[in-house]
Amino acid sequence: MSSIALPQHSGNNGLSYGANVGRAFRSLLAVKPSEQAAPAAKLRDQLALFRMARDYEALSPNLAAELRFIAARG
Repeated sequence: MSSIALPQHSGNNGLSYGANVGRAFRSLLAVKPSEQAAPAAKLRDQLALFRMARDYEALSPNLAAELRFIAARG
């Protein structure tokens, strides 16, 4: 038989369920969005995917098509 022990807080710190949800939501909003890739780096990555697709065309046409699709999506 398994059991789990949860610690009991002796004092009430005044936070309700709603306050806890609000605090969690605010912490999610505090996350900064990632920076956009530079256009030159994006183009370089797309061209690399197209080159990789060309290399795999004879070996695995489905993989090559998928790589071209990913590259075109940007």
